[in-house]
Amino acid sequence: MTVVLPTPLRWSLEDLDLSRIEPDRVRGHDALFLLVCSASFIESGSDMYTRNLIEHFADDPEVAAWLRDHWEPEELQHGAALKAYVRHVWPGFDWESAYAGFFEEYARLCTMDELEPTRGQEMVARCIVEMGTTTYYQALHEATDEPVLRDLFWRIRCDEVQHYKNFFAFFRKYREIEGLHRGQVLAALVRRALELRKEDASIALRHAVNGRLRTGAVDGGPAPIANAEQLTKDAIQLVSSNVPMGLAVRMTLKPLLLRPGVQRVVERPLAAIGRRVLLT
Repeated sequence: MTVVLPTPLRWSLEDLDLSRIEPDRVRGHDALFLLVCSASFIESGSDMYTRNLIEHFADDPEVAAWLRDHWEPEELQHGAALKAYVRHVWPGFDWESAYAGFFEEYARLCTMDELEPTRGQEMVARCIVEMGTTTYYQALHEATDEPVLRDLFWRIRCDEVQHYKNFFAFFRKYREIEGLHRGQVLAALVRRALELRKEDASIALRHAVNGRLRTGAVDGGPAPIANAEQLTKDAIQLVSSNVPMGLAVRMTLKPLLLRPGVQRVVERPLAAIGRRVLLT
């Protein structure tokens, strides 16, 4: 098993020069604003879920130390960076109030009961979550031409790829310990994949939308006519149309440890199905 243990923070907020932001490229773009904002909520609240995982793996020093010293600081830095961007570009948005509403609801989901029945299956679930975040940030990187935001999205995307690799390594470790068979792995994959478009992501987007509607214009300009349903639809459409589905499928299938030839055969039709599902 190879677990990569870099320094806790491979980049810092100081690496982002907010003075270089080209606001005209993003201001007035409600869908992009909502996606950046909702991501900042989820990442800023990640320490609550991390505490549950650390407790769950408390007697495994290797896993607990990586979660505490590497995963949590990087996730919180993602939240701080995204929040800083939102507040710089959309100063009229009351981030703190919208985040408080999100966190109150989100906190009720972060319980030990939400973890998978075995440690190996929980690591499978973590792989699916990291697949989701990797492809999400890559999609947003493609969806904007604002250089500072593109740079931030790519930095976060690369962190999430590394998180995936570590969770996958821990999965391999517990697969051997627990004797997990492919059916158990598949069950965990399916359970977590079905939850990707609800729970924290939908809560975060809803509170971003509600905050946007309370605030009115978030960039100092006139407030365009908008409603919650249309704002939500536009945000989902923006990210869905840019998701790298091939990468998503490869990352999803990896814990099944299929033979390379089998994986190549199933990747293309699954990616095609995934694209149709996202765009309908």
